[in-house]
Amino acid sequence: MKTLETLRLQLSTGEFELSRHAFKRAVERNITDREIRQAGAEARVIEQYFDDEYSPSCLLFGFSADGRPLHFQVSYADTERVD
Repeated sequence: MKTLETLRLQLSTGEFELSRHAFKRAVERNITDREIRQAGAEARVIEQYFDDEYSPSCLLFGFSADGRPLHFQVSYADTERVD
């Protein structure tokens, strides 16, 4: 099971891939990889989607170093709740 700490670590170290949709939105909103890493390092869970179409996922929220609020929907393999 991926814990919240594991998700934070993966985001903060750049161990993530953006979907085509996420990449398009990041370009439109001028969101950099650096901001994603920064906000991901301290992100918190807002919602969980156990019945998501492709795999269970959750919505995370965090701030970049400049205070920019960012939301992330991230997939995780297990259907257990993120701690």
